[in-house]
Amino acid sequence: MINSDLSNKGYSQRQLRVGELVKQSIGEIFIKNETKISSFNSRYITVTEVRMTPDLKTARVYVIPLGGIDMKEIVSVLTDNSHLVRKALSKKLSLKFLPKLNFIEDRSFEYAEKIEKLIKENKKDETEKKRYN
Repeated sequence: MINSDLSNKGYSQRQLRVGELVKQSIGEIFIKNETKISSFNSRYITVTEVRMTPDLKTARVYVIPLGGIDMKEIVSVLTDNSHLVRKALSKKLSLKFLPKLNFIEDRSFEYAEKIEKLIKENKKDETEKKRYN
């Protein structure tokens, strides 16, 4: 019973700690443009979150380019060159297993904007209803 409660809570402290470490390290790599990917400037990419698998062997890296422009293309380039990012990461971290990196588009900002727009529209509708009643 206790084990099932723990498994439903989400990520372990270890996963969160390693995920944050990987996030900071990849962020540094991107800022310093250490990826060695030709015709690609990683300075304009933000790492918003890193989620580790329970065995810490795979990391889902959520990224968003500056302004959200060309997101699919950038994620594709990062995915194709993840071995170069991993190589740069290996110089910064000393983990038992260097995680495999899966780059994913971060759509949370778009989602937040959509929710904010709906809330504003709802407030606008409520004030108009009060005005006419």
